[in-house]
Amino acid sequence: MFRLLHRCHSPIKPYQRFFSITRPYLAEAHLSTSNVIHQIEQEGARILQAVRKRVKIRDELLANMSEDMSSPEDITRARQLKELEPLHEAWSNWTHARQSLEETLPLMQDPDPTMRALASEESTSLTNTLTTHLSTTFPSLLVPSSSTRHLHALLELKAGVGGSEAALFLLDLLRVYVRYAGSVGWRTSVIQSSETGSRGMRDAILEIKGEGAYDALRWESGVHRVQRVPATESSGRTHTSTVAVIVLPLSEDAESINGNDELFKMEDVKVEVMRARGAGGQHVNKTESAVRLTHTPTGITVSMQDERSQHQNKRRAFQVLRARLMDVKLTQDIASRRATRRNLVRTADRSEKIRTYNYAQDRVTDHRIGLSLMNLTSFLEGDGVQDFLDALRRNWQEEIMEDVVGESE
Repeated sequence: MFRLLHRCHSPIKPYQRFFSITRPYLAEAHLSTSNVIHQIEQEGARILQAVRKRVKIRDELLANMSEDMSSPEDITRARQLKELEPLHEAWSNWTHARQSLEETLPLMQDPDPTMRALASEESTSLTNTLTTHLSTTFPSLLVPSSSTRHLHALLELKAGVGGSEAALFLLDLLRVYVRYAGSVGWRTSVIQSSETGSRGMRDAILEIKGEGAYDALRWESGVHRVQRVPATESSGRTHTSTVAVIVLPLSEDAESINGNDELFKMEDVKVEVMRARGAGGQHVNKTESAVRLTHTPTGITVSMQDERSQHQNKRRAFQVLRARLMDVKLTQDIASRRATRRNLVRTADRSEKIRTYNYAQDRVTDHRIGLSLMNLTSFLEGDGVQDFLDALRRNWQEEIMEDVVGESE
């Protein structure tokens, strides 16, 4: 299906702000060996500084290892050495390629045409090796692996301004995420929903089971705005409606309701049971199957009544409570590590308008990265979602790299 991607600003390649090629290094034959290598290292100076610092830490850890490697400190050092080994190997490859380039460049001035041609070909290959290390290899090894990469996800959707039109748009977004999840092999289940009389939904909670679902979808948190003419609008006037999306982390053991865990103590959770309300089977209004949990320290409240039994509703309620508490913990951890970064507010503020869906222009625009997809139908069918998720992930990697190189300066 045809899709047109457009950025309001120049596209940002991965880690481009830390390393950019201003001109072909070998385009000018009169450049000396030292000038060519100096230009490469100058443009990648910030990344090289971070790499050298990590390599120095690795060498110090190795020097402090005891011969028998039996102490607890040695075990910790061994684990750190293992984590730093891929970066050390990449650094060794870099230094070897640098030395080879240093030896090859003078041969480009050789009087023998065959030798010059061979030297030119080898120099181009070695230069590409060095630039690839600076633009891709080193950054990917410097960025720490995500501690949440194994988590599933819960998506909470709530209709905002716009009345019945917002409720209809919520249902549209819910279908988008279900279709996308199915396309990548994740399992989905709507564990709670509140329908309206206009065939829309006031709110819904979507469970997505799949490793990496949270990391992939976490940037969907925020206010999604739709601009379109409602089916009930006789004058053809465009209405603006919103839906708030919150993506929560979900672990494998989130459904347990027995005992304490690292997120809360059972004595801090107030459990209330009541009769379910609304349309349903014979259990509605006849049995106390609905459950409401209140986490006293944070004031977080979870209500669940969609399942048929009290036990099932209680299990689901604890699942959502754990997800919300884990989200609070992750947000606090990020804030504490990056308190000096002003763009943290831009990344984490869920009241911010993050994306606009304009039906008249057949356009979806993400305002955080200035990316537009000029095929709204493609997005609604789930095909265009990946384009935004990939761009948002690259933007996040840029921010992490900013932290890494900043620590080395």
